[in-house]
Amino acid sequence: MSKQVLIEYLAFKPSPQSLNEAKMNPGKNLIVEGIVQRADAKNENGRVYPKAILHREVEKYIAGPIAQNRALGELDHPESSVISLKNVCHNIKQLRWEGDDLFGRIEILNTPSGNILRDLILNNITVGISSRGMGSVKQLGESTVEVQDDFDLVCWDFVSTPSTHGAYMKPVSLAEGKQYTQQNSNQYSKINSLITEIICNQTGVCCIK
Repeated sequence: MSKQVLIEYLAFKPSPQSLNEAKMNPGKNLIVEGIVQRADAKNENGRVYPKAILHREVEKYIAGPIAQNRALGELDHPESSVISLKNVCHNIKQLRWEGDDLFGRIEILNTPSGNILRDLILNNITVGISSRGMGSVKQLGESTVEVQDDFDLVCWDFVSTPSTHGAYMKPVSLAEGKQYTQQNSNQYSKINSLITEIICNQTGVCCIK
């Protein structure tokens, strides 16, 4: 069975304490904490990540990218298994399990994408956290597939629409054609307007229409 890019979304909810600290210390990088992944739970795309497989990949990620201070991710998902440094917005500092929920402590970087993400969060725009990996899946039922043992975790990205329930992050990842409602459309319009304002204020050039 051939591997494909697998993306798992969650809404990320940061703690009020980290928001207050960020507002009091505008020169410091924003730190957010929240659930980044959930094992053994069917997401909105019908995908289930077995905990044994996810735990194995998390241990490798902690020993590799996190230990080496290079656990980077992008703002929005590319259709690739390669992390583009020009779009990097954050660096994951810690991961820990609480039952089947995987929590992360994440530093928002002072990069162009990181500054956009920081301003979205500080303006109370809900964003998602989304894992990206390569692997195959097995059909379990009409609307459910299970990630298989060949899964390789790449990173976590910040996105606008999560597929894992409760994965929106606030301070302290499969994008497969979801059906968007009018409420979704209104949310994206608000986000696009805010991003336009941020870019205009920072660069003096308004290029998003």
